[in-house]
Amino acid sequence: MKDFLIQLLNSIGLAYWIEIVTTTPRCTYYFGPFSSKGDAEVAQAGYLEDLSNEDAQGIFVEIKRCKPQNLTIFDETGEEFRPFKVMMPISLQ
Repeated sequence: MKDFLIQLLNSIGLAYWIEIVTTTPRCTYYFGPFSSKGDAEVAQAGYLEDLSNEDAQGIFVEIKRCKPQNLTIFDETGEEFRPFKVMMPISLQ
């Protein structure tokens, strides 16, 4: 039943996703969907640990309701990283 709820929420753009932006590599990652913000908060530690183990740097995290079209977006523009809004950097040390 929970899987059905998550898929329903996701289909209408109301599921929660973890958006992680890294400056090195210059990527945006989406992890989810989740039925609640609390579920996403619990899960984010594992994703952050995986990215840290892959030597990702400059990690910014936001949990939000969205419906991403791509789960990984690699920025090849070479432009300076500037989040559209203020995001909190995560220290993994």
